[in-house]
Amino acid sequence: MRKIFAVAAVVISSQLHAQQDTTHSLEEVTVTATKYSIKTTETGKVVTVITRQDIEHAGSRDLSQVITELGGVFINGYTKNAGKEKKIYLRGAKVDYTLITIDGVPVYDASGIGSNFDIRYIPIDNVERIEILKGSQSTLYGSDAIAGVINIITKKNGSQPFSVFGTAHYGSYNTRRLNAGINGKSGLFDYNVGYTHFKTDGFSEAQQPAASSTVFDKDNAQQNSVQANFGIQANKDFRLQPFVRYSTNKGSLDQDAFKDELDFTYAAKNFQMGIRNTITLGNTQLNVLYQFNKTKRNYLDDSTQSKNGYYTYNQSAYVANEHFAEAFAVHSFHSLKLTAGADFRSSGTDYNAITVTPPFPPYTTVPTIDRPAQSGDSVRQDQVGIYAALNFFKNDFNIEGGGRFNHHSEYGSNFAFNINPSYFIEKRIKVFANLSSGYKTPSLYQLFSEYGNKNLKPESSINAEGGLQYFSRDEKLNVRATYFNRHVKDVIAFFYDASTFRSSYINQDKQNDHGFELEGKASIADKVQIKALYNFVDGKIITKQNGKDTTFFNLLRRPKSIFTFSAGSQLTKVLFVNAQLNAVGSSKDVYYDDFFQQHDITLDNYVLLNFYAEYAFLNNRLKVFADIRNITDKKYFDIYGYNTAGFNAYGGLRFHF
Repeated sequence: MRKIFAVAAVVISSQLHAQQDTTHSLEEVTVTATKYSIKTTETGKVVTVITRQDIEHAGSRDLSQVITELGGVFINGYTKNAGKEKKIYLRGAKVDYTLITIDGVPVYDASGIGSNFDIRYIPIDNVERIEILKGSQSTLYGSDAIAGVINIITKKNGSQPFSVFGTAHYGSYNTRRLNAGINGKSGLFDYNVGYTHFKTDGFSEAQQPAASSTVFDKDNAQQNSVQANFGIQANKDFRLQPFVRYSTNKGSLDQDAFKDELDFTYAAKNFQMGIRNTITLGNTQLNVLYQFNKTKRNYLDDSTQSKNGYYTYNQSAYVANEHFAEAFAVHSFHSLKLTAGADFRSSGTDYNAITVTPPFPPYTTVPTIDRPAQSGDSVRQDQVGIYAALNFFKNDFNIEGGGRFNHHSEYGSNFAFNINPSYFIEKRIKVFANLSSGYKTPSLYQLFSEYGNKNLKPESSINAEGGLQYFSRDEKLNVRATYFNRHVKDVIAFFYDASTFRSSYINQDKQNDHGFELEGKASIADKVQIKALYNFVDGKIITKQNGKDTTFFNLLRRPKSIFTFSAGSQLTKVLFVNAQLNAVGSSKDVYYDDFFQQHDITLDNYVLLNFYAEYAFLNNRLKVFADIRNITDKKYFDIYGYNTAGFNAYGGLRFHF
């Protein structure tokens, strides 16, 4: 880590420039913390906001790169091939513990082992802003929000009756991305419709061993996505907002670490549609919404071009359906705001596969064919939640408290709570503390698969955090320091019973994590701004081994330390430049060889330098940009045996007429 901070210090001292930002820190607003619009100074919760300006100044980066580099959340795979899965580790918690919401609505993939949603379905071009809410948030958002919530807020209407916008990118690995859309507002109707096409030749997912003479092939990826948001203001008190989103992703995969594959492909589709209704009744705003979320994933390895070491043919298909409905009201009276509501979530999945295993003489002389299947008629779960939160704000003191009752169709009922006091001293220092609980319901796979256990309980957590946030008198400096501690019990583990020779999921482990975060922004001379984030996390798991409690570090592929620094300058009215440093600490990984022997690996720390510049024409309606990443061509691993992007560069244009 000394090397990381040495490089960081050099960059900070030599490149103290920043983008112009006219947003005052005290006026920053969040909708995710409370389900209604509130200043971040008026809540005790920890929120990081990534604005549309931040997204545009991220150049050619995708959603996972923006969240990692600007939000202080490590996403393993963010610099890997586009088709590689993205694993979100918010505050070091496992992937299943971060809830993804789109416009405040939870989204899941019920066909996955952990049911977590794949953010690759959402093109960054369709995103207006991102709010990252940290700490257990199950009171307002239900299951999966043990580590926090990442709320992806999509683009809505424009200010003119009709306008057209778009971007065009091209760069390394023959990567091209095109986005075009229209938006507008006329009378009682408004709209935003956008389309994105992305395609890249990519690079090999698996790293080629030094001793291999065969050149590994490139693993391509492609996406086509459309999004449409509409608004109908039926009268001054009633607004309807229907929406639809559809994305198709496909590409090539490799067999394993250091193992190439020529004919392993995937295709995935995600479809979302729904409507949000907002009704104003005096001091009460009522929100009623419904969303349908359908995901299809198909994987095929037919061994026509290269032979897999485990089978000669493998095909699997997953279908997941999610229905989500919610009604909640926000009522204001005096210094109080009450949020109360109920939601319903219904999940189902279908699974079909065929695997052909070659004969193994002398045990068999014919191939073995396996056809596992599951039906959504029996593989499903329902949840009903009732929640309420009361927020009191007066004389710079704020406290929010609330609770949720959740009923699950398999395990029964559970409860979550939160209490978040904060005090704003002389408009300069905010002192805050949060105590909250969270829970993660078992997935359909953990309940109903061949390894399923219908007696599983939900994983549950207690999260405590506290800290200080300082605002300078001129609002040009904003620094926040946060400490957090998270305890999770009844962690679901994969267990092998040697007496019955059967494997199944059980509630067995306890997970204890802690860490701290530093986040700061500073403006200089009303023209420059610097941003820096530092995150540290450590943790251990307590598990049963041979009938005894065993404790060990288990945050694999999650660096303990991450430091991000960005510096740029609006040099002229039309020229903006930005430099960024990402310093990622070392992490642990596990590698299995051809004989299934486990090897513990330490992945070295690394530093990446990026540079972005844009030049504006036509009164800022047309911008040409260049995005250069990993300038030093650093070689590194996030997952042992898998490649990451070396030096890569992109150019393009962005327009809005």
